[in-house]
Amino acid sequence: MQVLFDDYGRAAGFATEMVNTAPGVWHGEDQLPDVAALTSFLSEHGVDAAPEPPDLDAVHGVRSELRAVLDLRDAEAIGSRASDLAARGLGTVDLAPDDRGHLQWRARSRADAGLADRLALLGGVGVLGALRALGPERFRDCASDTCSGVFIDTTRPGRRRYCMPDLCGNRANVAAYRARRRARQG
Repeated sequence: MQVLFDDYGRAAGFATEMVNTAPGVWHGEDQLPDVAALTSFLSEHGVDAAPEPPDLDAVHGVRSELRAVLDLRDAEAIGSRASDLAARGLGTVDLAPDDRGHLQWRARSRADAGLADRLALLGGVGVLGALRALGPERFRDCASDTCSGVFIDTTRPGRRRYCMPDLCGNRANVAAYRARRRARQG
C-alpha cells in the first residue's frame, strides 16, 4: 500500500468514514460487522485488500485508535498519536515525482504489514496531513444532537458541521423543518 502525503484529503476522509462505522455512531449497529461488509467498505475507498476473519477484530482495533485520535483537539497530542498509528505499518517514506514531475512525499507499508497495520498507516498519514495543512480546529464533533460521530473537515471553506452530511445533516434539516411547521400550526 502506498499513501501520498499530498493527498491527505482522501486519507483523512477514509479515517473519518472508518471511525464513523462504529456502533456508537449508529446507535449500537456496527457498520463493519463481518468480513463482507469490511471488504465492501475497503473497495468503496479504493483499498485493494482481501480481508480474512482474523482481520476484522484488528481493523476494529484500528478504528478505535483512530477514534481516540479524532477525539483529541490538541495539535501536539493529535500529531503524536497519529504518528504512532502510522508507524505501525510504515515501511518507507520517500520523495517521488508525480505525473507532472513534481516531487511529493510518499509512504509505503512494510512488505509484511497486515491489513490493520496498512489501514493504520493510511489513517495516520491522513490525520497528519490534515493536521499540518488545516490545523486541529478542523477536528470536530458532529453537530447533530442524535449523533456521536467525529470528523476532519477537509472542505475548502471549513464549514462542515456533520460527520455524515447526507445522513446527519439531512436528519437535522428534517427535524428543523418539522419544528418550524409545528410552530406555525400551533
